[in-house]
Amino acid sequence: MKFYEVHYPYYALLKAETKEEALKLYIDAVCDDDGSLSQELKEVERDYALAMYSRAKTEDGKDIPIPVILEDFQDDESKVLLIDSTLL
Repeated sequence: MKFYEVHYPYYALLKAETKEEALKLYIDAVCDDDGSLSQELKEVERDYALAMYSRAKTEDGKDIPIPVILEDFQDDESKVLLIDSTLL
């Protein structure tokens, strides 16, 4: 699995096999592509993604439990790990 990050128009951290799959996840879960999304989507190192994810809070302001973090990083499922808090 690879990890991708988008900062504009809304922040997201994604886990996907390919950049195309990450783009689709972003469009489905965050917002439509205004034409600049493929330029905004950047692959990031696994350790960076893990650090960002482990520092995040749940919708109710609590830390994400370590077992959840480990499961999300070890499974083979593509997913949106984080999204901009203004979208919650």
